[in-house]
Amino acid sequence: MAINTAITVASRLDRLPASRYTRRLVTLLSLGGWFEFYDLFFTAYVALGLFKSGLFKPTTQGLFDLQGFASFVAALFAGLFVGTVAFSWLSDRFGRRSIFTFALLWYSIGAFVMAFQHTPEGIDLWRFIASIGLGVEIVNIDTYLSELVPKGQRGPAFAYNQFVMFTAVPIVAFLAWQLVPLKVFGLDGWRWVVIIGSVGALPIWWIRRNLPESPRWLAQHGRLAEAERIVGDLEKRVQFDTGSELPAPEAVAGEATVKVGAWSEMWSAAYRGRTIMLVIYNLFQTVGYYGFSSWVPTLLISQGIGVTRSLAYTFIIAVANPIGPLIGVYFADRFERKWQIAWAAIGIAVFGLLFAWQTSAVGIVICGLLITLCNNWLSFSFHAYQAELYPTRIRAQAVGFVYSWSRFSAIFSGFIIAFFLGHYGTFGVFGFIAGAMVVVVAVIAGFGPAVTRRRLEAIAT
Repeated sequence: MAINTAITVASRLDRLPASRYTRRLVTLLSLGGWFEFYDLFFTAYVALGLFKSGLFKPTTQGLFDLQGFASFVAALFAGLFVGTVAFSWLSDRFGRRSIFTFALLWYSIGAFVMAFQHTPEGIDLWRFIASIGLGVEIVNIDTYLSELVPKGQRGPAFAYNQFVMFTAVPIVAFLAWQLVPLKVFGLDGWRWVVIIGSVGALPIWWIRRNLPESPRWLAQHGRLAEAERIVGDLEKRVQFDTGSELPAPEAVAGEATVKVGAWSEMWSAAYRGRTIMLVIYNLFQTVGYYGFSSWVPTLLISQGIGVTRSLAYTFIIAVANPIGPLIGVYFADRFERKWQIAWAAIGIAVFGLLFAWQTSAVGIVICGLLITLCNNWLSFSFHAYQAELYPTRIRAQAVGFVYSWSRFSAIFSGFIIAFFLGHYGTFGVFGFIAGAMVVVVAVIAGFGPAVTRRRLEAIAT
């Protein structure tokens, strides 16, 4: 029987060299994600304002105490969990471009309403609602980016994507530093930090107009004429940017076959091992990632550092967030991705334990910067990695499912961190984080497949 080895839109995409136009598309995608990171990271920076207003307390009286800050963190991750596990299939059904817009507008409205709530229950409810939109958006951007970028540029593209999005972190940290201690026009400063992020997300309508739909998604849904038109336009623009002829596409046997994706496919023999591996990974990676970033000002206060100094130190540490991914642009595809994830997890464990012992401003800031850089390295590496392990027909819903377990874990890890902080201090918190990172290293290093510089279609088969 003859095997179909036709030249496909995917093979034409993957042979494109780096160009200004491709970088422009990644930038537009990343600007949409910028507001997500603003929201994700303001959790830590508005905490002190929530404490000052009497709405929340740093520690909890019980596991699900709504008066504790952990409930605010849990509301964020509960919404992200619902968004990723229940609604990520929308991207596979309706397309990457339309969901890109819908999800962020959902967030924008929910966050704006949250900023005007005056009870812990009201704040947590609207935090939850807003975060559902974020959960859908994050998965969609990872899926969209992995399908749009050629195979030899995925690692640097994800690193650059996170560089752009992480610039939100020092900005929100600076705004919190300046606004949280104040009242502006009768509103607490923390409310203005939330409002600025929600209103700023509205320009996504303009960003969307300049983004094409994923050609891989279009081809998978039988819309070949649209896919061919978009790829043809990409080829012309890239050839104009580079000033040279494009290399010949690489044909892969069976790639032109169109299959209908189903949720159950991620549990087939081909993908079951990857799914289990990523579920375990995501259950534990979020402990290290958000265990520091969502709690750093609170951890500093527990070490006897005042509110103003804590916010100042936090801002200095936050400045490092865009630096890690920017450095990663130059090495993201030079080493196998699974090993980069493992080494980043080791760094989080080691520098976290060192952070717990620090008493001087210099030691706190240096260790905080090193944890942040390792968190960045882990982030851009695994966002690329998990999007590479599944075929286009189920990519969004599969990534949404495995990624949702990081959100599920974070719902409870906030309460666990609050427990360790209350009973064992910062060393107890970072001991817990280090144990989680050991599990991350074991599952990724032991069971993760190699992906770097391979075609998505080849990885999927």
